[in-house]
Amino acid sequence: MKNFKKIPTYDKYDVIIIGGAIMGSSTAWFLSQNPDFNGNILVVEKDQKYETCSTAHTTSCIRQQFSTKLNVEISQFAANFINNFHKYMDSDARVPKLKIKSFGYMYLAADEDFAENLKSNQKVQEAAGAATELLTPDEIKSRYPFYNVEDIKLGSINLVNEGYWDSITVFEWMKNKAQENGVEYIENEVTAFTKNNSGDRINNIKLASGETVYGENFVNATGPRAALISKMAGINIPVEPRKRYSWIFKAESPLDRDLPLTVDPSGFHVRENGGGTYQAGGHGIYDPAVNFDDFEMDHDLWENTVWPILFNRIPQFESLKLVSQWAGHYAMNTLDQNAIVGPHTEVKNFMFLNGFSGHGTQQAPAMGRGLGEYLVYGKYKTLDLTPFHFDRIAKGNSIIEKAVI
Repeated sequence: MKNFKKIPTYDKYDVIIIGGAIMGSSTAWFLSQNPDFNGNILVVEKDQKYETCSTAHTTSCIRQQFSTKLNVEISQFAANFINNFHKYMDSDARVPKLKIKSFGYMYLAADEDFAENLKSNQKVQEAAGAATELLTPDEIKSRYPFYNVEDIKLGSINLVNEGYWDSITVFEWMKNKAQENGVEYIENEVTAFTKNNSGDRINNIKLASGETVYGENFVNATGPRAALISKMAGINIPVEPRKRYSWIFKAESPLDRDLPLTVDPSGFHVRENGGGTYQAGGHGIYDPAVNFDDFEMDHDLWENTVWPILFNRIPQFESLKLVSQWAGHYAMNTLDQNAIVGPHTEVKNFMFLNGFSGHGTQQAPAMGRGLGEYLVYGKYKTLDLTPFHFDRIAKGNSIIEKAVI
């Protein structure tokens, strides 16, 4: 890994990306390897160790079980990208060959309303080519005898390209390859934007180190801090940091087969982690916006809530040992839990890659590709991401994503 400089080499760039984690690096890589793009790119990242970014705290799983066709298609491209990652990286001998560990996602419905939701979602997914199956409680029990399904009405699972993937390796190599392609990363912070006289374009940014850097296009890829950066440009977006907890535990009696990422009716989830260990995740009863630097654990949540829920759903988890735990942040779009992508309606050269609400890591390949296309051609050439543009935010027109974990 190249160490980041503090000060940019030039005083003007064609594209300035604010935020260099997986979303910003995906955009930088796709843009830098496009033969139709001849400009220079600056990525401004506040912490080159990436210790508190959402990418570092991800569950690192991918699914096609969404309620909107576009989100299904976005994940299908991501699956192709992951499974062919070595080829996408020009078959570089340094880059590992990756595959999705497809243990699937298992959604469990304990009431008729959510069961109907699973049925309607499955139709959307099937129409988009996903392999989602609906399972009765007896069918769930037959395939996965360890579940307690006494309260379950219906389940859904997809065992094709749903499960764990090595998102950190993908992120690191997109970043490394972008740098090798000439993208400049600096460890610094944006403290202000300056617009032109008519207010319809950003002229430059001010860095914490004092420099003024001019640009043609500016990309907000700052995860949970998205609203803070947008506000500097005089733009309000409904994105806020929401705390999400993760726990790794070892079972005294490991399951005899892989555990799908199981979305319990309580809202908590648990999945296979390998070697007799499992990863659980979720949030507390109250889910307020939190401070950007608040990563404090709620230790009572595990003991009083999560463990009893796990034991109830999977009785073999009666005896287990907590191995590690951490808290991270979702960049929650409070309007509709969907991405905000593309240009602002008035400040035309201010681009969004924000509000992914917990499914951003898996959407990074398609989003980076799409925004890269838009920056070069002024339109999308593969998946049309215009439904996620800012104009729906300005009008309050939501595209509700019902399958948010």
